[in-house]
Amino acid sequence: MKRLAFVVVLLLSALPVSAVAAPPAQGWAFPVIQGYGGIHVWKQAIDRPDPAATYKTLFVIHQGDPKSSQVNFGLQQVARALNEFGAAGVPSDHLKLEVVITGPATPLVLDGPAFMARYHHANPDLDLIARLQQAGVHIMVCGNALYGFGFTPGDLNPDIQIALSALTTTIIAQSRGYAIVQM
Repeated sequence: MKRLAFVVVLLLSALPVSAVAAPPAQGWAFPVIQGYGGIHVWKQAIDRPDPAATYKTLFVIHQGDPKSSQVNFGLQQVARALNEFGAAGVPSDHLKLEVVITGPATPLVLDGPAFMARYHHANPDLDLIARLQQAGVHIMVCGNALYGFGFTPGDLNPDIQIALSALTTTIIAQSRGYAIVQM
């Protein structure tokens, strides 16, 4: 009997995770940023945001792959934060969200033509960037990373500002009481 149980456990552990615990096909909600950063709110979830409080966060996005046609994971997480706080009833003026793009994520700030010229496909992040900015998120790029990649201000999405550096932006935001989320 022990041998049979061992074989069953061994076989189950060899299955891909998706075969054992596939997420539900429906149930994702997008209360603030439609189509991005889906959330599922459990009734019994704890640590819910207080709608009366103000939340200040700097997202430092340094992970990215310009060869990918997928929207950047870090930008999806910013959308998810907006959706989660929105679902909790936190007014948009109680969210002070900033994003600084740096490192391998830097190319996501390029405008359509500059991105296409360098990576030979459309920039998958432009729509989400526009939606985040419409929701009040301030997005900037590290000036050192911009230079290091050989990009110029003329290559940028015109709605993206250039920060002195991601390092100084992080220090300044932290001194102003912002939570820092690294991605």
